[in-house]
Amino acid sequence: MDLKAHIRAVPDFPKPGILFYDISTLLRDADAWQVAVTRMADVIRDYKPDYLAGMESRGFLFAAPLALKLGCGFTMLRKPGKLPGDVVGLDYTLEYRSDRIEAQADAVPPGARVVVVDDLLATGGTLSAGIRLLRQLGADVTAAVTLIELSFLSGRDLIDVPFASLLQYDS
Repeated sequence: MDLKAHIRAVPDFPKPGILFYDISTLLRDADAWQVAVTRMADVIRDYKPDYLAGMESRGFLFAAPLALKLGCGFTMLRKPGKLPGDVVGLDYTLEYRSDRIEAQADAVPPGARVVVVDDLLATGGTLSAGIRLLRQLGADVTAAVTLIELSFLSGRDLIDVPFASLLQYDS
């Protein structure tokens, strides 16, 4: 199945000059979503994760069903103020702003093998921050996997673990 045929390109969203790759069209097609999750599971399985960490928020849409399919735990990496209990956070800078990502302090036990999952890799700042945050928690981050990679932005250069994406866009 050609998964790219199920992703809508939306020009000038969320601001002029940005071409947004909309996965909602893939998610509402049960067969396409199943194929995407199965193909991502085939990649992730080789890393033998104990947990999958989903990046807020679209990463949850893939990480949660993948964790069920692979028989491992799922944890969320979220924006500030979204998680109850004790949290650990990491401030990071993107090319145009700064941000923060948080996880519950007990999200993964020390030494757990974790694969980070998101829908899309652009410049790599957020995914890289997620990896660093999980390491602060004591995780062994073995890989990062996304559905889409905007390869022309070279985001994978910031990712210091094995990285894979199902779909690449070169412009």
